[in-house]
Amino acid sequence: MSIDITIAIIITMVGASTPLLLAALGELVVEKSGVLNLGIEGMMLTGAVVGFAVTYDTGNPWLGILAAAFAGMAVSMLFAVLTLSLSSNQVATGLALTIFGTGFSALFGQAYTGKPIALFKSVFPDSLTDDRFLRVFFDYSPLVYFSLFMVFVVWWFLQKTRAGLILRAVGENDHSAHSIGYSVAKVRYGAVAFGGAMAGIAGACFPLILTPQWVEGLTGGRGWIALALVVFAAWRPGRLLAGAYLFGLIATMELYAKAAGGAFRILPSELWASLPYLATIAVLVMISMRRTKSSSAPACLGKPFMPNN
Repeated sequence: MSIDITIAIIITMVGASTPLLLAALGELVVEKSGVLNLGIEGMMLTGAVVGFAVTYDTGNPWLGILAAAFAGMAVSMLFAVLTLSLSSNQVATGLALTIFGTGFSALFGQAYTGKPIALFKSVFPDSLTDDRFLRVFFDYSPLVYFSLFMVFVVWWFLQKTRAGLILRAVGENDHSAHSIGYSVAKVRYGAVAFGGAMAGIAGACFPLILTPQWVEGLTGGRGWIALALVVFAAWRPGRLLAGAYLFGLIATMELYAKAAGGAFRILPSELWASLPYLATIAVLVMISMRRTKSSSAPACLGKPFMPNN
């Protein structure tokens, strides 16, 4: 395998990993607060279509990203009201949110189907992005660097700040946190809003840095992979980064298996395409097998908070 192909694989892998990493980081914070939101796919699709539409209409990808974040946050608030204020089942509501996002994106995106936009490329000088080796570090969209920065921000927030400690306390023992004066609902509302914004931005990554057009179902089920990544990483941001890049590498190998022969044909391209989803199934099986006291999952994950009980 030549150096040029290796560099191309690395660059493609990083781009493919970015939406997974952003969505999974948002869900990690949500689950750390004790809330299980299975609607990531729906929020990503909403962010993708809104981000594409705003970018197409204005020609400004920064506005598209901002709109995608607000769209994902708005949809997440539907989930928050139903589960946190009205105490509906979190699993069922999350699935309904995915169905809603899928339908909304298909309807809203009809007017934009097949229309192209320019990719949101690197902001660095051509002297850096055109260099054979330096492009490994500089030939990426700003969204890639944002995702890496957010890994550090989420880790720092959860481990080094008082607000992060409160959020983790709410996720581990909501009644204890409530008894000492913290608002469980407010903390969880904030976490769900953050998760929605991150999922919206993750969805916008698809038309802005991967496929510069809108097609129905653009995210291709990546929201479910992001959900499994959180468990795969044991709710740790550093491991989440490694897991996202591993899944991104598998997706990249699928593309090269279709386009090239030789070493890439060790496995059929169809098998490469199925590997991320097979891994997702394996992780979900691990979830059911690890529901013990030694599990690293937040103790209150998925459990409604009933202060009067």
